Amino acid sequence: MFDSLSQRLARIVKTMRGEARLTETNTQEMLREIRIALLEADVALPVVRDFIAQVKEKALGQEVLQSLSPGQALVGIVHNALIDLIGGETAELDLASKPPAIILMAGLQGAGKTTTVGKIGKWLTENRRKKVLVVSCDVYRPAAIEQLRTVAGQAGVDFFPSQPDQKPTDIARAAVEWAKNHYHDVLIVDTAGRLGIDQAMMDEIRLLHDTLNPVETLFVVDAMQGQDAVNTAKAFSETLPLTGVVLTKLDGDSRGGAALSVKAITGKPIKFVGVGEKLTGLDVFHPDRMANRILGMGDIVALVEQAQANVDHEAAAELASKFKSGAGFDLNDFLAQISQMKKLGGLSSLMEKMPAEIQGKATAQDMDKAERDMRRMQGIIHAMTPAERHKPELIKAARKRRIATGAGVAVHEVNRLLNQFSQMQSVMKKMQKGGLAKMMRAMKGMKGLMGGGGMPGMGG
Repeated sequence: MFDSLSQRLARIVKTMRGEARLTETNTQEMLREIRIALLEADVALPVVRDFIAQVKEKALGQEVLQSLSPGQALVGIVHNALIDLIGGETAELDLASKPPAIILMAGLQGAGKTTTVGKIGKWLTENRRKKVLVVSCDVYRPAAIEQLRTVAGQAGVDFFPSQPDQKPTDIARAAVEWAKNHYHDVLIVDTAGRLGIDQAMMDEIRLLHDTLNPVETLFVVDAMQGQDAVNTAKAFSETLPLTGVVLTKLDGDSRGGAALSVKAITGKPIKFVGVGEKLTGLDVFHPDRMANRILGMGDIVALVEQAQANVDHEAAAELASKFKSGAGFDLNDFLAQISQMKKLGGLSSLMEKMPAEIQGKATAQDMDKAERDMRRMQGIIHAMTPAERHKPELIKAARKRRIATGAGVAVHEVNRLLNQFSQMQSVMKKMQKGGLAKMMRAMKGMKGLMGGGGMPGMGG
């Protein structure tokens, strides 16, 4: 989402680090570049003004001017100002109340509110061990109630049924009683959205809020809306006592200004960010980590957490045990490694958390091609028989033609896969023998592996 802004700020940061001496002239030039980058990213003008003023005041202070590395000191100031801009401390859900703790969801139609209800329900179940009930008070949109029923089933949370002919406040009261009687820890209430802000909508949600007295009132906003997202958030915050914001579609190709403006405009913390349609696509919002990513510093902590949460530790232990026993690395293992990569969210998800210097020149097109290559590789292996996967040396010309036909690819694609597998196999043999130095040398020489030394299609 922040690709354009991140690339520009990363270049500015690199220039700043290289400055041996800061003067008012070169500092003003850098601030001008930062101002342009933020405005082009659709950050609200008042927010940009305050941000630049804060950075300028500290940048021209004695602490920076007398620093041994003034460029580095200035980078630190920009980094800290960015953290302050988007939220300061991480703000998680506050559920310290007598059960059920009620979460009221607000937002416009199309912002991803219902999907977010499912994502938060799943997150609370898996990360906070809460028993969650969800209910829809949207009696206007066709199939809204059924949509939430489906999402609840996929998320593994309980669903309280409602009818389009009921009043939203009656539905809410009944859901609270049910949650109390069935010992639910959390009740998440999905509300009706509109295509735009209107008084009737605001009156209804205000009445729901007064009826429920929720511990959390979350405003769900589409990050791809740009300035409209900020204006909508402001209107809701003036009507409802919001406790936080959920930014959805953060993986979209928007400029990112809403994410940087919404906290400053509303005064409410961003608590979650949503990426993708999958119910696992929800992250607690960490301002410091987001600032790192925007400035091209990466988010290694999130990368480690992503790996811990998604890697199949049992499969990894089995592979380690297989190596220890002396068994060879076969195409089943190769397929398992590709599947593990997909569980981690794919190449683009991993790369966007890497520092800018590691990301290098890999473009979104490179990532897309790499993802397609991985899917193609999976298709080719799935077209093989169990015997062929276990003993790839069985695969000769006639078998290659059959596999290519079954996978819907050309024979040279099968040859390419087998070549990549062969090189991966040689690396695994080095690992088996404990020769780490040999393995590293082998990997450096693997120009053909996964598209030329990197993942498929990345050309290194």
